[in-house]
Amino acid sequence: MAADTPLEAHLTNLAAALAPFRRHEPLLARWGAALARRLVDGGRLLVAGNGGSAAEAQHLTAELVGKLREDRQPLSALALHAETSAMTAIGNDYGYDEVFARQVRAHGRDCDILLLLSTSGSSANLLAAARAGRDGGLTCWALTGPAPNPLAELCHDVLAVDSPDSQVVQELHLVTSHLLCEYVERELPVALAVPVRTGVEVVLDGGAAQQAQGVMRRQA
Repeated sequence: MAADTPLEAHLTNLAAALAPFRRHEPLLARWGAALARRLVDGGRLLVAGNGGSAAEAQHLTAELVGKLREDRQPLSALALHAETSAMTAIGNDYGYDEVFARQVRAHGRDCDILLLLSTSGSSANLLAAARAGRDGGLTCWALTGPAPNPLAELCHDVLAVDSPDSQVVQELHLVTSHLLCEYVERELPVALAVPVRTGVEVVLDGGAAQQAQGVMRRQA
C-alpha cells in the first residue's frame, strides 16, 4: 500500500499520538475515582462540545446513564448541547457564546463536574461555560488538543491529546470517554462502600458554617 494514501497518513498520525497518550493513565484513574465518588454522592456530570465533540459528549453521557459493560445503577450525566430547544432559545436571545454557559448557571451545583470537549481549546462558547462553571463552584475538566490552549488554562484539570490532527484528537477523546467510564465502573464499589453523610451538621464555631451550608446544598 502506498505510503501517501489517506489511510496510511491517518494511521501514521494516530500511531504517533498513541505513545504520548499512554501517559494519561494516572489522570484517567484519578478522574474515574473522583467522578464515581461525586455521582454516588448525588452530583452530576455536565458535558458539552461543538460538532464532532458534541457527538462524543453525548456518547459519554449515554454510557454513564446506560452502561459500559456490566449492569449497574444509572449515573446522572447531561449533554448540554442535546437540550436543543434551550440551546436554540439561548442562542437566539443571548448569542451562541452563551448556549452552554447559561445552562451551566441554571443546572450546575458545586458538587457537579463540568467536562468540556474541544479539539482547538479555543471555542468561545466553551470558554464561557468554563468561566460559568468556575464561578458556580463546579469542578471543571477539559479534553482538548495540544496544550497550552485557552480552555486548558481555564479548567482545573485537562487531558490534552498531543496531535496536530483534529481527527486524531477526536478519536482519542472517544478512547478517553470509554476509559473514563471504565474507571468509573471499577471505582463504583469503592465509592458505594463509603457512607454518605445525612442530616444537617451542627457546628459550634463560625468558621465551620460554610462547611455545613455545603452539606445542606448537596442534600437539596
